[in-house]
Amino acid sequence: MSKLITQPASLKSLTILSRLLFPPRSSDESMPVADGLHLYGLNSGITDINKEEFEDLLALASSNHVVVRGFDVALSILCKVQDNTRTEWVRTALTAERERVKNAMSVLSEVCAAFEEEGLEVMVIKSLDHWPDLGSDLDMYTDADVEKVSQLMKRRFQAQMAYRSWGDRLARKWNFIIPGLPEAVEIHMGRLGQTGEQRTLASRLVGRARMVRVGDQKYRVPAASDRIMISTLQRMYRHFNFRLCDIVDTTALSEAGDIDCEDLRSSANASGIWEGVATYLKIVSDYVKKYRGAGLDLPQFVWDAAQFGGDAVYFGQGYLRVPIMPQSVRLYRTQMGDLLRKRELHSSARLSLLPWLATAAAVGQKITGSDKGIW
Repeated sequence: MSKLITQPASLKSLTILSRLLFPPRSSDESMPVADGLHLYGLNSGITDINKEEFEDLLALASSNHVVVRGFDVALSILCKVQDNTRTEWVRTALTAERERVKNAMSVLSEVCAAFEEEGLEVMVIKSLDHWPDLGSDLDMYTDADVEKVSQLMKRRFQAQMAYRSWGDRLARKWNFIIPGLPEAVEIHMGRLGQTGEQRTLASRLVGRARMVRVGDQKYRVPAASDRIMISTLQRMYRHFNFRLCDIVDTTALSEAGDIDCEDLRSSANASGIWEGVATYLKIVSDYVKKYRGAGLDLPQFVWDAAQFGGDAVYFGQGYLRVPIMPQSVRLYRTQMGDLLRKRELHSSARLSLLPWLATAAAVGQKITGSDKGIW
């Protein structure tokens, strides 16, 4: 008798979440959206999971910052089929997550207001991209003086500065711990990129910012092109992995018509990361197409610049992984070459430290089980 082969729990959770987040477009326009979602939902597997599998699903949704968006869809499906048990699981998770988000947003609005009151420029980066979800920390950017920012955070919020790793120091970012707030407030100052090599992008960030309303508050956030470049730096040049939120966020930008690809190409070329940006968009498009049947509707010059696509990405340890060798190494060399051609020697020197930093982090991970203090 052959042994039954089952999916690893986390891979099963990835499939369920992806089906909830990227339902296929119905070819039958006469079918009500709710009915189509219901039929697809039954096929997603959400109605069949046990409690242990649900906890795995929740953990994956949390680490990928899609609890609200994914579980809102799940709740609609489960209510439709009158699955009271699983409905209660989902409602409890949503209530807890929304309370966490509400608490974090109240502090975020206070921090932004404090900067404004003291005449310091500040904007929210990355964190609000996931709305109505929220990341595990609150990311901000300012070109203000470090000492002024530090004093503001200590005086107004009794914040303590967290230990800074080698990577934090190179990237010029500081984490502040505020009493009563589980999430750290991570403030990037004057530079972006894993080694702080992105001075060009950082210098243009504030001038190109736009205002968005979230709940009852308005926040300054990066322009759409800058949002994508910041995500690319994080995913293709630092962590070498994608969260599902990155794919959901970028897809939403594309479908809203907010991506000006000519501006994006020009801005990314100025920062030496156009190939990385195009590859990021290609990976997003390929992943969405896998579940929805159609990818992003972007110009051909984007796809022509992409160095690889979703076929190179694999799932591991809760994230979609981008291969470092040889794919990411090629992107690094291209970025380094661009900085050298432009004679941005300070930024080139910073970026040249990345392989050593990554090697030290890998060794630390192997010996101690953690790369903290390095990466």
